Amino acid sequence: MQDGPADDAPAPEVGVGPWPGGRDAWPDDDRYDPELLAAGDRRNVVDRYRYWRTEAVRDDLDRSRAGVHVAVENWRHDLNIGSVVRTANAVNAAGVHVVGLRRWNRRGAMVTDRYLHVHHHPDVAALAAWAAAEGLPLLGVDNVPGAVPLETTDLPERLVLLLGQEGSGLTPEAVAACERVLAIHQAGSTRSVNAGAAAAVALHAWVRRHVFGQVPPRQP
Repeated sequence: MQDGPADDAPAPEVGVGPWPGGRDAWPDDDRYDPELLAAGDRRNVVDRYRYWRTEAVRDDLDRSRAGVHVAVENWRHDLNIGSVVRTANAVNAAGVHVVGLRRWNRRGAMVTDRYLHVHHHPDVAALAAWAAAEGLPLLGVDNVPGAVPLETTDLPERLVLLLGQEGSGLTPEAVAACERVLAIHQAGSTRSVNAGAAAAVALHAWVRRHVFGQVPPRQP
């Protein structure tokens, strides 16, 4: 096994430098950003989107959005919301919905909120009304009494997954608004996982079902 880099070694640069060949070689395509072509693109994007304008990336992703939306309650500026947004971007979710406080900590999102659609709802009732108008079932994710196992639930292709606040979980109003609440299997000593981790687990369950066609086992 090769030794890793020394602790004081400089971190490798992310992305690419200026477009090779200089300005005369720039592509004649309005998807490309002149500033990125000139200075290089160090963003955390896949190679196909190198040098593209942010709006062009978002427009292209709109052509293949998944059917799943992710919503999270935000009553105390939960730091996990940024992680939820970043995971939603990873699966190209149809949208992220912030319920409660409009402002949320974007640090954990690592600017991925620029590449998807983030909506705000003042309360759970407003989110539920929006979901009903769109014909989307609202499913909660929390380990509460009466919740059914996520691992044996056949998630619909189009839905809204609703996550609660760190610590307190889904509010009673959110639980009441959901058609079902899904529990993530846990065998350790902690009572729950944080919203960012729960979103990742739930969205991966959706990906396994609707991207790879893996039907969950029946509940015993």
